[in-house]
Amino acid sequence: MTASTIPTRRLAMLLAGLAMFGPFSIDTIFPAFPQIGAQFGADKLVMQQTISAYLIAYAAMSVVHGPLSDALGRRRVILTGLVVYALASVGCALATDLTMLLAFRVLQGLSAGVGLIVGRAVIRDVLHGDDAQRLMSQVSMIFGIAPAIAPIIGGWLLGWGRWPMIFWFLVAFALLLIATTSLWLPETHPKPARLPLRPGPLLRGYLAIFVNPRFQRLAAAGAFNFAALFLYIASAPAFVLDLLKLNERQFAWFFVPMIGGMMLGAFLSGRAAGRMSGARLAGIGFACCGAAVTANILYSAFAPQPSIPWAVLPVMLNSFGVALVFPILTLAILDMYPRQRGSASSLQAFTGLTMNALVAGVLSPLLSDHALHLALGAGVFALLGWLCWRWEMTRKGHPAPDVPDEPAALEPTERL
Repeated sequence: MTASTIPTRRLAMLLAGLAMFGPFSIDTIFPAFPQIGAQFGADKLVMQQTISAYLIAYAAMSVVHGPLSDALGRRRVILTGLVVYALASVGCALATDLTMLLAFRVLQGLSAGVGLIVGRAVIRDVLHGDDAQRLMSQVSMIFGIAPAIAPIIGGWLLGWGRWPMIFWFLVAFALLLIATTSLWLPETHPKPARLPLRPGPLLRGYLAIFVNPRFQRLAAAGAFNFAALFLYIASAPAFVLDLLKLNERQFAWFFVPMIGGMMLGAFLSGRAAGRMSGARLAGIGFACCGAAVTANILYSAFAPQPSIPWAVLPVMLNSFGVALVFPILTLAILDMYPRQRGSASSLQAFTGLTMNALVAGVLSPLLSDHALHLALGAGVFALLGWLCWRWEMTRKGHPAPDVPDEPAALEPTERL
């Protein structure tokens, strides 16, 4: 099987699975927070660091996955990352104290981003224009299941045993991905198109991408927009258990509506490809996010006690808007650098992950004690994301057509 003969549906399922083990690493352990904290003598703030430590490592390594795949090929880098992730998950399952758990969580973070980051480059390796948007949306739609089912799986596993079972589940999932990647994924980045893995050119290439004002606007728009949603994801234990007064097996009340909105948005994004301009679709997505955070602030300000379903409906609308916006911003960034898609994907991921680590490690513990504080924090992030997008539209006017592959093109293109 070659890159040109990969069945699109199979590729979408594989890439979604590769992207899933990142959020699985976060969300499956949420129901186990009280149990792990009780065993290791850790309070809620300390337990939150199991998320932030993972995300910091994830963000730091994200700048390496893409360039490695540009130089060594996509398939080899993905398989290596999966093997490291499986070993790290074994270490987490066998952890005997919090320090050991945090150390292997860092190792998980160092390897978990390979599927998401390199997978984006794979999409743009094999498809172009509207087809790439459709596949990106299909991947997002399938991938969106992960945050919904992960805490549910975690809750079920806790019903059968103690918290290490969650990490043994992650080991099994990683092994399944190693097998399917070996069977289904050919190399999509041939040797003639690869870039030499030399630190000097790599750093200069990163700097050129990072200081590009257009990259900064697009990456910031995506990072801020998603942070409005991620604030609630990172605060899920407090939001579900403390604010909504639900139990460890009721995380589905929060995650299912949120992911339902994300999957619907991803589906409509794919259907709109070729029928609606990227600028218009992204504008609709940002409008949905704005309406969601406004409704959330009003509800949180006047409701004496947040309750189901009203407390989660704004989050559902927010996730719908995020799913409309994300493929447009991601493809715009990848198409700026036809020969450096891995590097561009890495830097975009680094921007978003750094923001997410800040949200999980600093803002979530500060804001998650009160529903209105969470709503206001999400509102600020959504506003900042929209302002960055408006700035881009003011400078660009409208998204332009797809960029064809030009192996000699080393400079960024200004077309979307």
